[in-house]
Amino acid sequence: MTRSSKNRWKGLACFLLFLCLFLFTVVYTQCDPVLFWKRRSHLTDLLSGMFPMDFAYIPHILTPLFYTIQMSVTGTVIGSVLACILAPACAGSMDFPKWIRYVLRFLIQILRSFPALILALCATFLFGLGTFAGTFAITLYTFAIMTRLTYQDMEAASPLAYQALRTMGVSRFPAYIHGLFPEIAPSFFTNALYMLETNVRHSSILGYVGAGGIGLLLNEKISWLEYEKVGAILLVLFLAVFTIENLSRYLAALIRKECTLKKKYIKLLLFFLTALFVVCTITLSPPDFGRTSLQTMKNMFSGFLSPDWSFFFSTKKDGLFTLILETLCIAFAGTVIGTVFSIPLSFVNTRRFVPGSVAFIFNLLIIAIRSIPFLIYGLIFIRVSGPGPFTGVLTLSMCSIGLLTKRFTEALDAIDLKAYRALLAMGVHPVPAICHGILPQLKPIFISIFLYRFDVNIREASVLGLVGAGGIGAPLIFSMNQYAWEKAGAILLGLILLVWLIDMISVKINHIL
Repeated sequence: MTRSSKNRWKGLACFLLFLCLFLFTVVYTQCDPVLFWKRRSHLTDLLSGMFPMDFAYIPHILTPLFYTIQMSVTGTVIGSVLACILAPACAGSMDFPKWIRYVLRFLIQILRSFPALILALCATFLFGLGTFAGTFAITLYTFAIMTRLTYQDMEAASPLAYQALRTMGVSRFPAYIHGLFPEIAPSFFTNALYMLETNVRHSSILGYVGAGGIGLLLNEKISWLEYEKVGAILLVLFLAVFTIENLSRYLAALIRKECTLKKKYIKLLLFFLTALFVVCTITLSPPDFGRTSLQTMKNMFSGFLSPDWSFFFSTKKDGLFTLILETLCIAFAGTVIGTVFSIPLSFVNTRRFVPGSVAFIFNLLIIAIRSIPFLIYGLIFIRVSGPGPFTGVLTLSMCSIGLLTKRFTEALDAIDLKAYRALLAMGVHPVPAICHGILPQLKPIFISIFLYRFDVNIREASVLGLVGAGGIGAPLIFSMNQYAWEKAGAILLGLILLVWLIDMISVKINHIL
C-alpha cells in the first residue's frame, strides 16, 4: 500500500472516529431538533418582545456598562503586564532553573482551568462584593491565558539575540526585554487586545456572583419578562463590543505596521489609552474586608486541599464522573455544531469572497452574536428547550459561531488565493474551487482553532449549570455558596484534570498537524 493510500485510510478512520464521538455526544446530551422546532415560538416571542426597545432605559444601563469596561480594561492590562514579567521563567528556551519553570507552569495550568465566573465567586469571599473582586478575577484569568501564550511564542522565536546578550554578561530580564521581547511583541499585543474583547464578555456576567457588571441587570430583566429593556441592554452591549473590536483591530494593524500614524497622533493615542486605564483603576470599588472571615478562608483552602474523595470517585448519576462526562459532551457537541455553521459564515464575512456591503452586514451579525454573554444565551434557550444539557449545547453552539467565525475569517484574510483564482480561471465553480484550492491550506489552521475553542468551551460549559443548562456548574457553585468546600474541591480537581487532559490531546494533535 502506497503512502498516499495509507494517509487516505488514516484520514478516513479519523473522520469516522470524530463522527462517532459527535453522534455519541449528541445522543448523550439529548439533542432534539424536533423539540426545538416545535417550541421555536418561545424564541421568536422573546425576540419580538425586544422591539421596540425601551430607549428611555439606556441611562440606567450606562453605570453597569462602565463597571463592565472598567473591570475588563484594568484586569486585562494588569494581567498582561504580569504575564510579560513571569512568562520568561516558564519558557523552555530561557535559562531559568527548571524547578521554577515547572512550578509556574503548574500554577498556570490550575488557573486557566477555571472560568472567570468561578474565579470571581472565590474573589467575593476574599474581597467582598463589588468590582474589585471582578477585576481581581479578570486579572487572574488574563494572567493565566497570556502567560501561556507568551511563553509558547518565546519557545517558537529565535533565541540568538537573547543568548548573545547573556554571553556578554547581561542579566536574564534585560536580555529578555532587549533581545527576545521585540520579536514577540506584535503577537503579545495582539493577544492582549483579543483578551480585552473576550474579557468584556466575561465581565458582563460577573454580576451573577456579585462581582459587578451588567450581567445582573440582564438576568433581572429577563426574569421579569421586561424584554424591551433586555433589547436596550443588548443594544448598548453590542455598541460597546463593536467599538472595542474596531479599536482593537486598528491598534493591531498599527502594531503589525499594516498602517501608519503620525507621531503626534500616536502620542495622543497613548495618552488616551493610559488615561483610560488610570481612570478605570482608580475608580474601582475598594475591597470590603469587613465581611471577610479568616475561618471561612481557612475552611475554603483546607476543603480545596482535602477534597471529598467519595464524591470524586463516584460513578452514580449525581457523581463527579457523570457530571464531567456531561460537561465534556456539551462542550464537544456545541463546538462541532458551531464549527459547521462558522465555516460558511466566514466566507461571507470577508471581502475577499463577497462584495464589501455583504461582508459588512455579516460582520455586524457576527459581532451581534458575539456581544451577547453565554449565560444570557442559556437563559434564552432554556425557554425553548427546557433545563438540561440540550440547552447547554445550543448555548455553546451560538457562542462558538460568533468566535469561530471571527477566527476563521482572520485565517481566510491571511491565505494565498492563487490556487483558488487559477481554478476559477479554468471555469471551475466557486464551491469546488474553495474545496480544492482553499480548504486544504486551511485544514491545519481550522483544526487548531477548533481545538482552542473546544478548550474554551470546556470552561464555559462548567458554569452553564448556573442557568439550568446541564454540566458541572450548578453543583460547583451551589457547593461554594453552601460552604461545602470538600465537595467543591473535588469538583475543581476534576475540572483541572479534565482541562489538563484536553490540553495534552490538543498538543498531540497540533504536533501531528
